[in-house]
Amino acid sequence: MLVLGIESTAHTFGVGIAKDQPPYILANERDTFVPKEGGMKPGDLLKHHAEVSGTILRRALEKANISINDINYIAVALGPGIGPALRVGATLARALSLKYNKKLVPVNHGIGHIEIGYLTTEAKDPLILYLSGGNTIITTFYKGRFRIFGETLDIALGNMMDVFVREVNLAPPYIINGKHAIDICSEKGSKLLKLPYVVKGQDMSFSGLLTAALRLVGKEKLEDICYSIREIAFDMLLEATERALALTSKKELMIVGGVAASVSLRKKLEELGKEWDVQIKIVPPEFAGDNGAMIAYAGMLAASKGVFIDVDKSYIRPRWRVDEVDIPWRN
Repeated sequence: MLVLGIESTAHTFGVGIAKDQPPYILANERDTFVPKEGGMKPGDLLKHHAEVSGTILRRALEKANISINDINYIAVALGPGIGPALRVGATLARALSLKYNKKLVPVNHGIGHIEIGYLTTEAKDPLILYLSGGNTIITTFYKGRFRIFGETLDIALGNMMDVFVREVNLAPPYIINGKHAIDICSEKGSKLLKLPYVVKGQDMSFSGLLTAALRLVGKEKLEDICYSIREIAFDMLLEATERALALTSKKELMIVGGVAASVSLRKKLEELGKEWDVQIKIVPPEFAGDNGAMIAYAGMLAASKGVFIDVDKSYIRPRWRVDEVDIPWRN
C-alpha cells in the first residue's frame, strides 16, 4: 500500500509518501511560510501554500521514485488548523482523488503527530505530550480513542513563545539554526523573575504568563525575561505531566510536536524520567514540526481499516480535537 499525505494546517505545506512496510516513509517534502514581519495572516498562508503545492507534490513523488498512478490512497489533514490554509490542502487532495480515482482518507493533524511518534520512537503504551504552536495536550490511548488528561485552557505553549519573541522583536524568523528564538535569548539569562504560574489540576494556562512577561520588558533584562517565561512555562507543563503519570502509571512518556525540539525541555524531561523511572521518547527533529509524512503514515493506518471519506463530505474541521477521532487500527 502506498499513501500520499498532504499537510497544510498552518505555516507548513508538506507532502509525504508512506507504505505499509519498512522503511515506511518514502518521502517527506515541505515548504514553510515565514512572515517578513508580524504573525501569520491566513490570506498569506493561503497564497503561499497555493504557490508551492505543485512543486512540493512533484518533489515528493520524485523522492519516492514513483508516479501518482502508483499511489493507492490520498490522505489529507482536514483539521485542526487555520481555515484558509486547510482549504489549500483539501482542495489539492480532492482534485487528485477525483482525477486519478483514488480514495480519500481523512486525517486529524494531531493524530498524525502522535502516530509518527509511535513509529519513530517505538513507544508501546506511553503517556503522550503533544506540544506544538496550536496544541498543548497530555493524552494516552484507551479503549479506541486518545483520552485527554490535561490541556491548555487558553493559548498553546508554542503559540505563547512565538507571540512573546515576536512582540519583543526577536522574531521572525522564529527558528534559527534549529533553535527557537526564545531558547537563544534564554541562554544569556540567569535570573528567575516572578511571573504567574497557573496549573489547575492537569490543565495549564499560559495567557497570564505571556501578559506579565511582556509588561516586564524595559524593566528587566530581556534575557532574564526570556529565561523566566520559558522555565516557568516548562515547569507548569512538567507538574501537570507528573500528575498524569501518577494517575495512569505509564512507564513511557512520548513527546511529539514542534516544541519537542527544545533542548531545555528535553533536559527537564530527562530528569523527570529519572525521578519516575519512566522512559522518555522524543520524536526526531525531522518529524517534530508539521510534515506530510505524518499525514501519509496516519492515513496508511486509517486506510488499512477502511477509514475513507467521500469527496463531497470532506469538509475542513478547524477545531477537530484528537479525542473526537476513532482509532480502529490501535488496541
